[in-house]
Amino acid sequence: MTIRAILLSAALAALSFGAAVAQDFDDIPAAPVLRSQVMVSGDVVRVGDLVDNAGAFAPIAVFRSPDLGTTGKIRTDQVLDALRAHRVIGVDARDVREVVVTRAARTLATKDVEVQIARALSGRGGLGDAANIAVTVDRDTGPLQIDASNRGDLNPIVTRYDQRNGRFDVVFEVANEATAAPTRLHYAGVAYETVQAAVLTRSVDRGEVLKTSDIITERRAKADAGNDLASRDLALGMQMRRRAAGGQVLRNADFGKPDLVQRDQNVSIAYQTPGLYLTMRGKATDSGAEGDTVGVINLESKRLVQGTVVGPGQVVVAPIAPTITATASTPDQTTQPENNE
Repeated sequence: MTIRAILLSAALAALSFGAAVAQDFDDIPAAPVLRSQVMVSGDVVRVGDLVDNAGAFAPIAVFRSPDLGTTGKIRTDQVLDALRAHRVIGVDARDVREVVVTRAARTLATKDVEVQIARALSGRGGLGDAANIAVTVDRDTGPLQIDASNRGDLNPIVTRYDQRNGRFDVVFEVANEATAAPTRLHYAGVAYETVQAAVLTRSVDRGEVLKTSDIITERRAKADAGNDLASRDLALGMQMRRRAAGGQVLRNADFGKPDLVQRDQNVSIAYQTPGLYLTMRGKATDSGAEGDTVGVINLESKRLVQGTVVGPGQVVVAPIAPTITATASTPDQTTQPENNE
């Protein structure tokens, strides 16, 4: 065999050995490494949650999880001791001093639950649309935390409503991805229908004209608000007909057009006929809004006349139509020629 052939055989042998060694290294499992941050969705923390490359040991439960939606910390030496107890050794802790474990949760805000209750009650016991139903839950403790695997909608399976006292009982089921059994949530409380109402922000006296700052729009119980509710837009600029306290719901009967003429106010009296227009000074004996009939005294003649309010301090007196006096009719008399005979 030549030297060249010998060298070639040696090179091929070296390549084969290197490939075999590489294959052996590929078969060696990666070393387990401790994690510093852990997120769990169940009620236990498993080896696979704490350690990367845990292999067959991954499903083993090691610790109980923190409460739903909360975070807890475990010292590294405690974690390693717990792992050794389950024959998990050789874990590379690197420079991790403690492991932070967070329990994932689904948060149900009180407002979201109330919306779902209103939808379940809609159309029951005289209640109207869900958007107009106000819900108050008994013993409200704030947002509710449920297991993160409960990802389904709140499906009402029991719905009761007593129209006499407004009490309700609703039971929801929430599908759980981890188990076949859904989670059940029970709520009880009071529900009632509401309406949009114009509400006074302060006490107002009779005769006051309502301004923008005097009225807000709020939802009030339909049973308490009653009928004849006024809209805010209609009430603005109107004059109160009676005194009302702050927080009171406005009704159409509470206000009217503002008075343009006040009693004992000096006014301008206008008298107009075709081809003639006169104005004179007067004093109102009544208060009135636009279109109202009020009494006015002509300050020149001292006569009391009736006129129509047409503007601020302006009254128009209608002309008096001439009266045609009816006369009794007499039969026609035919003059007879005189008989001179």
